[in-house]
Amino acid sequence: MRGTRRAARVLGACTAALVLAVAVPGGTAQAANGLLIIDGVPHTDPSGCHPLGDFVPSEVVNLTDEVAFVWSGPFCDGRVTGAVLPGQTVRPAPGMSLFIA
Repeated sequence: MRGTRRAARVLGACTAALVLAVAVPGGTAQAANGLLIIDGVPHTDPSGCHPLGDFVPSEVVNLTDEVAFVWSGPFCDGRVTGAVLPGQTVRPAPGMSLFIA
């Protein structure tokens, strides 16, 4: 009886893991589609954290299908200080780094 309960719990856990694996598409982050231009430097299908200018305000052109978030800290930390919508150009970008999914 005790072995049956244990087997049922293991089977239930495996079933739950399988359902989650099938239900979550991709499982990993996908890059944005398009072009992100930071201070004239193009980034094709960007993802993750990108530094902005240290002493000069940056210009960001978002030609992707995702929103890019500007952060107050240099490593996409601190707080979000702005957003650059798809198709939008922002100068100056009000922060030290930019994150795009």
